[in-house]
Parts: sequence; C-alpha cells; structure tokens
Amino acid sequence: MIDSIDKLKDVLKEKGYKLTPQRRGILNTIIKNQGKHLSSEEVYDFVKKDCPEIGLATVYRTLQLLDDLGIITKISFDDGCARYELNTHSDDDHQHHHVICTKCGEVLEVEVDLLEHLEEEIEKSYDFQVKDHKVKFFGLCSKCK
Repeated sequence: MIDSIDKLKDVLKEKGYKLTPQRRGILNTIIKNQGKHLSSEEVYDFVKKDCPEIGLATVYRTLQLLDDLGIITKISFDDGCARYELNTHSDDDHQHHHVICTKCGEVLEVEVDLLEHLEEEIEKSYDFQVKDHKVKFFGLCSKCK
C-alpha cells in the first residue's frame, strides 16, 4: 500500500527509478483525488496546472509505470476509458468493488466483501486458489432512479 510520497520514493528507488517532479505531481494528483477514479486525461489536466511543461505521453508512461509497480491500479468501467486509483490494499486483501450508474456515470466504491463464501465454494469445487476478484455492479444511482 502506497499512501505517501516517501513510500513511493522508496519503491521507485528499489526498482531503479527516480521520483521526478512529473511522477510526484501525478501521484499527488491521484492521492488528492482518491475515490474519483481519474482518467489519464483528467490526471494530465490536474498535473498541468502545477507542472505546465508536462506532456500527455509522460502522463501515460508514468501511469503505466505506477500500475506496473503496484502503486496505482488501472480500472475499466466498460466505458472505453481506463481509470486509475491509488492501490490501498495489501497483497493479501481483495480490491474493493464498484457500483456504476448507467445514466450519469457516477462511480461509488463498495468496501464490503460479500463474496468470501463464493470464493470458498469455488476453491473447494474446482480445486482452485482464488487470489483476487473484481466486481462491478451497473444500475441507477439514487439521483437517477
């Protein structure tokens, strides 16, 4: 779990990378907007305010690097746009689930894991070790229904 610049700096250094001003700006943007599930372009728009020389390609490359290192998580809500959030779970935890409004596009995080029994059943029935699962519920939010 990465929740500070110091931890990020350590992770990058261990992997042979430096914490550049651009990487710092991108991570700060994701931390400040936690729970908003930003797209690459949204990250770029936020970072550009404090780091006007940054290019969109740098944002794409940095987001990919941070995802590869497990610092952030890339998410698809089946809308054709990749979104990113801070990886706040340890290796033993499951990622949280999401509810997505099909009318206004609002995304809410569901922290409760209701699938433990299902995982146990899958492991038993199929001799399969479940490491993680991702669940998305689509429907109408309270404002749209």
